[in-house]
Amino acid sequence: MTATSPASATGAPSAGTPQHASRSALLTVAVLCFGGLVASVSQTMVIPIQGELGRLLHTSEANASWVVTATLVAGAVAMPISGRLGDLYGKQRVLVVSAALLVVGSLVCALSSSLVPMLAGRLLQGFAMGFIPVGIALLREVTPPRLTPTAMAAMSATLGVGGAIGLPLSAWIVEDFSWHTLFWVSTGLAVAVALAVVLLVPHVRDATPGRFDAVGALGLAIGLVAVLVAVSKGNAWGWGQGRTLGLLLAGGLVLLAWGRHELRVSDPLCDLRVSARRPVLLTNAAAIAVGFGMMAQAIVVPRLLQSPVQTGYGLGQSLLETGLWMAPGGLVMMLFSPVSGRLIRVVGARVTLMIGGTVLGLGYVFAFFLMDAPWQLMVASCINSAGVGIGYAAMPTLILESVPLAEAGSAVGVNGLMRSIGTSVSSAVMAAILTASTLDLGGYALPTERAFAICFGVGAAAAFVGVLLAAFVPRRQGAGAS
Repeated sequence: MTATSPASATGAPSAGTPQHASRSALLTVAVLCFGGLVASVSQTMVIPIQGELGRLLHTSEANASWVVTATLVAGAVAMPISGRLGDLYGKQRVLVVSAALLVVGSLVCALSSSLVPMLAGRLLQGFAMGFIPVGIALLREVTPPRLTPTAMAAMSATLGVGGAIGLPLSAWIVEDFSWHTLFWVSTGLAVAVALAVVLLVPHVRDATPGRFDAVGALGLAIGLVAVLVAVSKGNAWGWGQGRTLGLLLAGGLVLLAWGRHELRVSDPLCDLRVSARRPVLLTNAAAIAVGFGMMAQAIVVPRLLQSPVQTGYGLGQSLLETGLWMAPGGLVMMLFSPVSGRLIRVVGARVTLMIGGTVLGLGYVFAFFLMDAPWQLMVASCINSAGVGIGYAAMPTLILESVPLAEAGSAVGVNGLMRSIGTSVSSAVMAAILTASTLDLGGYALPTERAFAICFGVGAAAAFVGVLLAAFVPRRQGAGAS
């Protein structure tokens, strides 16, 4: 492989001034972050209409729930596969394909009024999530070293920022316009992303020799889909039901067979020997914990904000009001990107990840003791978001410090997959806690105040587990405190 700098990349300035090169790099960072933000928004944009999807699509509520599940599962599958494709065929090309998938998926959803085409469109929107790990890996190649940590921090933050901003934006669109408008807006944004990637992102010659492991990709997809669907639907189906246990068992067996295949093939989809290195393994384990902590907040805080005041603890906020209380957290996450980059340069990625996990855990501690007013939950969400932003920024840096350049996209994709696993498990655990302790209000079962407190405690525990895992990541030689 020929590693190139911004100056040697096709389409990038080759003989300009350092200031010109820096401006070009900043433009690339802006485009990639915008693309990541749009892809992330597409994941959560249907939440405001989730309860109405059955009626809108002329199907049952159980069938309509797949509109959310399909996108989350597709995104998890797409991350490692897109990362490997970026390593083999060039990252800019894969970014263009991911943006095109988002355009087509959004357009299909905008034109849909029944379940099947909506599911097809949502699957394509999910596959577009491969944009984020590939974009993070590309940033190491097209940014000067002083800018790289901050750039990767900003790109990583889009995973959380998109959800935080998408909720109030979607709620406002749904309240004032047709629900189809959600997807027309998504289509327009996706088109802008595709054009920007084609015209403004350097065509770096970073393709490496090798063959795409189609068998490995298929095995990973089947195994992940089975496990993640079982985890996502476990509360609705029942954890002891045959289809839940069957999917978990089948998915686990497929993933075991996949791992054996990956160890034997010459060009694996994911090099498990590299993934087993202590820095990579522990960072990916910490990614599950931080992803768990991020999703716990996204599920529990809106539910508490919208609980009726008649419960004695609910805050009675509308969907739009809830989104507006949550939105500052997304802005905090983005604002902390340069702070995260500075921390990585000064104390190293390992310590930065520990700081991020600690801040995330403290946000839950704050919420545990102070959940009597919307502004208190907003403050807790901002603290949580700062922790997620710092932690998400550090993880790609830790991964990229420990893997060969030729496997950068694949390695970051696997790290993204670990975050997705954390969010899926968190969703299931939070739902189980909230439904285990309920009170009856007008014939409706609502979570008790104690259930919300337990959720905050579990979220804090997950965050502090992430800190502990990060503490065991080996110090990098020459990295100072890291």
